[in-house]
Amino acid sequence: MSRKRHALAARDAHITTLRSVIVVMILVCAGLFWGWKTAPDRLNVHVPPDLRTGSTREWWKVPEPNIYTFAVYVWQTINRWPVNGEVNYKRNIQVFNTFLTPGCRNYLDNEYEQRRARGELKGRVRGIYEIPGRGFQNDSPEGPGGVRVIDRDHWVATLDMGVSETYAGTSVRDAYVRYPLYVSRVDNDPDANPWGLQIGSADSCFAGVPQRLGYADDDSDADQPSEVASP
Repeated sequence: MSRKRHALAARDAHITTLRSVIVVMILVCAGLFWGWKTAPDRLNVHVPPDLRTGSTREWWKVPEPNIYTFAVYVWQTINRWPVNGEVNYKRNIQVFNTFLTPGCRNYLDNEYEQRRARGELKGRVRGIYEIPGRGFQNDSPEGPGGVRVIDRDHWVATLDMGVSETYAGTSVRDAYVRYPLYVSRVDNDPDANPWGLQIGSADSCFAGVPQRLGYADDDSDADQPSEVASP
């Protein structure tokens, strides 16, 4: 009888151990499921444009050519007024809101109101474009077409662009302007902003004052910034 009692006790102890193991496994599986469920389902990796020689980099680093391309694309599109600047400029600022820091958005809103009050938007058609030969430069972070790295999440892209404005078919502005645009990493809404980047800082769009380089029909002084230019 004693032997049977010990056998039953050993069996019960083994069952209890197995039950404990099952509970632990359930807890581990629940933890793994929670980790899988809360892991990001999308990872934004910036790939350099030229992969002929391969590329090895940390996933969080953004290549300078990508910063420059982003800055040109957003700035060029915001400043494209195909019909009427009073309507197109305001719409562009709203549409590209997620690509602008609050400081840059506020700066552009104020600039819009000032130009509208001066009558510089109604009926205006505007476009901006890269000056030929002034695209991204790998060896010139401080110069035209360069991207200066401030830290891991902030850059300054220097864009040399031509600005063309017409009113009622008559040219009213045709100049070259240098824009030192501030670019920040703000990767908090991948659906609305797949770049994970925004133009601007806490209080402006620029890291310096935009400067007029010259006029499109006279490129002789295009390398020498002279006077402050309106964006």
